[in-house]
Amino acid sequence: MSLRSIRWISLDLGTSVADALLTRERVGFPLSERFVAAGVYAIYYIGDFEPYRHLAERNRANDGRDVPIYVGKAIPKGARKGGFGLEASPGTVLHDRLAQHGESIRAATNLNLGDFFCRYLAVDDIWIPLGENLLIEMFNPLWNRVVDGFGNHDPGKGRHQGRMPSWDILHPGRPWASRLQPGKLESEILANVADYFASRPL
Repeated sequence: MSLRSIRWISLDLGTSVADALLTRERVGFPLSERFVAAGVYAIYYIGDFEPYRHLAERNRANDGRDVPIYVGKAIPKGARKGGFGLEASPGTVLHDRLAQHGESIRAATNLNLGDFFCRYLAVDDIWIPLGENLLIEMFNPLWNRVVDGFGNHDPGKGRHQGRMPSWDILHPGRPWASRLQPGKLESEILANVADYFASRPL
């Protein structure tokens, strides 16, 4: 089999993962129960934060054409080093990652956790990065492309020399982010958000 054939097979399988995720039911935050899975997920916004108005209106329509504000993945720790066996349990990494995102949203002073929902899909670890990449290419989610830093963690004690991510500048509230160095101006980020919506149809 040629390298080109393998590439097309991988693309088809990755597209199948993306398509399967988009048919999953909406799940609100916070998640009700822990579950065992690794996989991919998409987070959606329906609130009243004015800069996101176009996105929220599209998602409130609930007509099957929802547009995610963020797409991500949760990979078992062993898979990062190639040591995750197919018969081994992935643990609750997918649930835990979504729960972490919920806490970030809850901490923000200008966001409401009840204005978000997600879709998630358990996927074998070999296809998780491909599925995530295709979803990002498909939707160019705002928090992946423009307002970066939503998925960041506390860098730890003594490691706050980095600049504050755009997400934390626009949505202040995470305690660890306030210890970082100044980042972009809020006005610059808002201009980038406006350009994002002006340059692409939802």
